[in-house]
Amino acid sequence: MISLSGYDEVIKRVYSHKQEHVFKYWDSLIESERKALLDELSGIDFELLDTIYKQNSDSAPEEFFPAPYIKLPTGGYDDVFRAAESAGEAHIRKGKVAAFLVAGGQGSRLGFDGPKGKFPVGPVSGKTLFHFHAEKIRASEKKYGVKIPFLIMTSRDNHEETEAFFRDEHFFGLSPENVHIFPQNMIPSLDLEGRLILSDKNTLFMNPDGHGGSLTALRTSGALKLLQEQGIETLSYFQVDNPLVKIIDPLFIGFHVMERAEISSKALMKAYHEEKTGIFVEFEGGKLGIVEYSDMPEEKIFAKNENGGILYSAANPAIHLFSINFIASVTGSGSVNLPFHVAKKKISAFVDGGQSEITGFKFEKFVFDALPIAGKNIILETRREEEFAPVKNASGADSLQTAQGLMNSLYRKWLTERGVKIPDCVKAIELSPLFALSEKDIPEGTIIPDKEMVLLK
Repeated sequence: MISLSGYDEVIKRVYSHKQEHVFKYWDSLIESERKALLDELSGIDFELLDTIYKQNSDSAPEEFFPAPYIKLPTGGYDDVFRAAESAGEAHIRKGKVAAFLVAGGQGSRLGFDGPKGKFPVGPVSGKTLFHFHAEKIRASEKKYGVKIPFLIMTSRDNHEETEAFFRDEHFFGLSPENVHIFPQNMIPSLDLEGRLILSDKNTLFMNPDGHGGSLTALRTSGALKLLQEQGIETLSYFQVDNPLVKIIDPLFIGFHVMERAEISSKALMKAYHEEKTGIFVEFEGGKLGIVEYSDMPEEKIFAKNENGGILYSAANPAIHLFSINFIASVTGSGSVNLPFHVAKKKISAFVDGGQSEITGFKFEKFVFDALPIAGKNIILETRREEEFAPVKNASGADSLQTAQGLMNSLYRKWLTERGVKIPDCVKAIELSPLFALSEKDIPEGTIIPDKEMVLLK
């Protein structure tokens, strides 16, 4: 058995879990490298790894049915929707809401070198995704007269660059003390025999623990405790690549509060049967959840309702509200609360003194697996053209071109419906969130101002 002063307990744990192969190159390491390896091993939950490795088996899928959801009215809001919006506004004004942005991704699929949040998406200005999200929070703070904590979860790859970007941009006008940036947790991958994998002679191969790990990261980063101390009750969860998301939506928040939900989710209506998106479902026993497109039986993908429409129509755009108490309850123990999903992947490993590609297991959690755990959750319909313009691909569907087209169309619609005259020569319109968060924020008959709030091209 190897030894190093101050690390006896870590070394014993490694040997007791039969992972001592990670010390194969011990004799060739200098002391700082040995300490770095042992420090990394000290953060490993070996019992958790043993558990999820042994659970690596296919279980029979549960029977499921279309999930019930709150449908948007075809006309104006009825009494229920007006009451929900009023309740949401009151909840926001009391300082009970915080925003949580999941921003661990890189822009590599977009041909962009850097955090995806730094990718320019403004149809006229070229503002970045981070800029749009921060301005929406600033605008909400001004509109409701309250400070809104802004939490941003990064990854190990982009954490420092994201922090530097916000500092360089002076936090886009937000109070720096109200912006909390922290990295996602990592989890080791395992080879097919359940052994830790080395990425170098003194470094383990680790991968992010998935967007489901965001809830745990709230606790381990200290952000959850901070929110609890500030009296926050509701957390608005969204992902970085959607510039149209309504981060602080009083209607959505109102239904969440009125129903005393632990999790609330927005749903888009599926555009066509084969659209590859997760679907909200109700499992036997009444629990709500999401089934990925790849796990949907073909007969359910193409199933129709009594009107000939898509039966499984409620698609997941990854927009949620979480009760702070619920997050505290599911992250408060060492048990596996959200299940880990196992994927067999090719991994670049350090083998026999050099890099080699092996097959191994990567583990991650999905945030939507929290839905069946919640005691109460609701689903609210939202309109795709008003709230979903993801920037995922360099071209084609869900690309910068499609996102900017949706942004331009929505801004044009807002201005037109408020009686604003738009010159025929205008090809692109961009509204700053500081000018309007919704159509109702634009005074009727507004004359387009010649300033940064309304940009035309």
